[in-house]
Amino acid sequence: QVQLVESGGGLVQAGGSLRLSCAASGRTFSSIYAWFRQAPGKEREFVAAVTWSGGSTDYADSVKGRFTISRDNAKNVLYLQMNSLKPEDTAVYYCAGGTTSGNIRSPRLYNSWGQGTQVTVSS
Repeated sequence: QVQLVESGGGLVQAGGSLRLSCAASGRTFSSIYAWFRQAPGKEREFVAAVTWSGGSTDYADSVKGRFTISRDNAKNVLYLQMNSLKPEDTAVYYCAGGTTSGNIRSPRLYNSWGQGTQVTVSS
């Protein structure tokens, strides 16, 4: 199983930017990686996903055009560049690893999860 460790969260004003990182390690690697987020009292929601080999991406409509998911295959690191942040982006952000057979927007597809990193956007 893949071990995932996120970093880069913090407090930022609306309109600002943050970059999240997720370091992957372990004997096996997932074929698809994603970022999810969970705000207090809400369900965990899909943010973005990328295939590890080909780099194909998918984004939730709420972040399309503002967030960019990428990976560094040599360093085994997943990134989420977040620009034009809004207060509604406030949540704990999780990176996840899984397989490509299924709905890549569903948390159930992913079997490896990081511990999460808090992102707070002030208005």
